[in-house]
Amino acid sequence: MTEIWHTIRSTYHTAVEERGDPRTADWLLVHSPWGPILTVVVYNVICWNAREITRALHPLKLRSIIVLYNFFMVLASLYMTYEFFFSAYYARYSLTCQPVDYDSNPLALRMARVCWCYYFSKYVELLETLFFALRKKFNQISVLHVYHHSSMILLWWSGVKYVAGGQTFLFGLINSIVHAIMYTYYGLSAVGPHMQKYLWWKKYITIIQLSQFFILGVFSVNNLRVQCDFPTWLNKFLFLYAVTLAVLFLNFYFKTYSRRRHITEAKDKRPVVNGNGISASEQYSKSSNHRKLL
Repeated sequence: MTEIWHTIRSTYHTAVEERGDPRTADWLLVHSPWGPILTVVVYNVICWNAREITRALHPLKLRSIIVLYNFFMVLASLYMTYEFFFSAYYARYSLTCQPVDYDSNPLALRMARVCWCYYFSKYVELLETLFFALRKKFNQISVLHVYHHSSMILLWWSGVKYVAGGQTFLFGLINSIVHAIMYTYYGLSAVGPHMQKYLWWKKYITIIQLSQFFILGVFSVNNLRVQCDFPTWLNKFLFLYAVTLAVLFLNFYFKTYSRRRHITEAKDKRPVVNGNGISASEQYSKSSNHRKLL
């Protein structure tokens, strides 16, 4: 037992103390995995017990707070999009193979900093679940929602800890663009019902989200085909992760939009009922029979 414990401690020390990116080692929520792990555990406990936790509370509106939150996230997403793109552009990043630059030159540090900003934004996004719970919108706290928020914190902890830059940038860049669009929609929808006529493009947000997973999956597979000084395990993990999200989002898309279309079609085919509870076809049939009797 002593030897097993010694091996575990030695492996942990090597992984956390020796193999991490020295530039990001002392940054907030990066040095140890226990911060993000504890956050995810507490977050999941709250999510799956949200009804009990908020049972004594009345549903809150929170409209002003939600509008401010969403437009703050739009600005944050646009900032990260800008930083990811131009950090990669000025450093002449390659889309086929881009190792991490562990140097402390300004461009390498700029990329590492935006990777950390993106990672930290995953903690800020947990506020969305708090808003759902306080508004008693428990259907929004779905398996997809909880899995996505939990996994992104753990995934991007490992990204900033070990590979703050390199091929990691594309994930953050594409997702920041998608989030800028997504939070614009949510911010406008929270303004009030009068905005609904301008929000016909809701389902296309899910299509855009699905597109990003397809791009990341293809990107990861291509990187596995070439010899590149970038962790193979991370490329494999990113591919599997993109597949899991694609499956979950596809399931959400079909349940939300295909079912809604069938319900709408069923309503359109439903016979019109008069004030007596008689359908138009039944009323016509009775009138015809009455005329025949006359």
